[in-house]
Amino acid sequence: MTKEQKDNLFLLVKSLTKSEKRQFKLYVGRLGVNSDSKFLNLFNLLDKASVYNENAILKSGVVKKQQLANVKAHLYKQILISLKLNPSHQNIRSQIREQLDFASILYHKGLYRQSLKILDKAKELAIINEEKNPAFEIVELEKIIETQYITRSISNRADQLTIQAKELSELNVVASKLSNLSLQLYSIILKTGYVKNEEESKAVTTYFNDRLPKVDLSALGFREKLWYYKAYLWYSFLTQDFLNCYKYALKWVNLFYENPNMISLNPVFFLKGNNYLLEALYFIKNKEKFETKLASFHSVVNQSNFPKDENVASLVFLYGNFHKINLHFIDGSFDDGLILIPEIETELVQFDNKIDAHHKMIFYYKFASLHFGAGNNKECIKYLDKIISNKSLSMREDLLCFSRVLNLVAHYEAGLDYHLETLLKSTYKFLIKMNDLHEVQKEMIKFIRGLQDIYPQDIKKEFKKLLETLKQYEDHPFERRAFLYLDIISWLESKIENKPVGKIVRDKYLELFAKS
Repeated sequence: MTKEQKDNLFLLVKSLTKSEKRQFKLYVGRLGVNSDSKFLNLFNLLDKASVYNENAILKSGVVKKQQLANVKAHLYKQILISLKLNPSHQNIRSQIREQLDFASILYHKGLYRQSLKILDKAKELAIINEEKNPAFEIVELEKIIETQYITRSISNRADQLTIQAKELSELNVVASKLSNLSLQLYSIILKTGYVKNEEESKAVTTYFNDRLPKVDLSALGFREKLWYYKAYLWYSFLTQDFLNCYKYALKWVNLFYENPNMISLNPVFFLKGNNYLLEALYFIKNKEKFETKLASFHSVVNQSNFPKDENVASLVFLYGNFHKINLHFIDGSFDDGLILIPEIETELVQFDNKIDAHHKMIFYYKFASLHFGAGNNKECIKYLDKIISNKSLSMREDLLCFSRVLNLVAHYEAGLDYHLETLLKSTYKFLIKMNDLHEVQKEMIKFIRGLQDIYPQDIKKEFKKLLETLKQYEDHPFERRAFLYLDIISWLESKIENKPVGKIVRDKYLELFAKS
């Protein structure tokens, strides 16, 4: 099977809506000379094509081989300019940037008073909307103009601009330090997942404390507080402190509700905050709050004034569906959750170019876990194979490791033990390679390896032994991470009590709910 070519220009053309295509043609058609231009003909060809095929483009005769690269580059640029002019892509940031560009043009024409007037309005807009980087740029340009356009108030203006520049610069430095720290912590969890041992925990804590700037939280603006909460959230996730995850995710989301104008200006951060809030509630198994926050999330994103661009749509799809599935993991309603899988898979095709491989693999792991919980072990194996066979996936080593452990259990449950020994060896080697062979995994592999030597009448006794062994790790600060990916305790209890896994999880949830 020929691998489908991925081309940036083709993906951009295919991402355009009908109105955006219409505007592009109107934009290009404003000059009659463009009506039969090579780049417009190429656009029409790509628009009609279902896949990118360079040979087909050259055979069509719309452009020669030696011209293709330049024509593609020109078309790409023209589409971006057209999109920039589209009202649907206009926002506060683009308005500020546009005003700054206008002011720069007026300055270079020597129209200083007009330039300063525009800059003053743009600066006010930037500060109100917490856009401190462009606000700093505006102040710097104001300082330049003030040195050339002398007014009677120059001494007061000089002091005012100097103080303003200093304040904005300091806040931008704080925001930069916090965003750098947050990004690095996020990178660690994407690469390796939660901390695995005391050494890693100390290293992450030292890294966090050394890079966390000392700040007066009450003196910070919206953006600085946002990065501050994000940094603490990722540190809490890494160290599996899920109560603190909930605490800082809630602060993050409430920050938006306290500043509602920021929701439409920063929809991605709003969506991410809600995602982590729901994830924290899932880990602490608070179904009541989980359902309330999930309903609030859907209520806001379905409002007519909530941004509706492609990026936002893909995140709403991603987070909304992740947590629809998680709801079934909390109370063990795996069979009910199965109906979500075909719906999500259909939509995944539509978002193919918007969702990265990492998030697709999380979906597959969740699908596999739903099927495992419902007793559909062969379906579980099918989805796990999509993860295990993905050789290009270099993120979430923990996800890769636990996919293999669950794969072993599913093969055993499905009665597919004819090549279990080979699977055991490959899983063992993989876990060693990833430095992820910890006590829970060791006990699981040892148990499955020994199953072939156990008489049928003794099997339940062996399940009880393993359960007793694993129970001691359930609250262990590092070993417990295994149970976040695979509820092996409930599986063992289901084997011992001859009940479906879903029934075991459901009973635990009801018991927890009764206590609270």
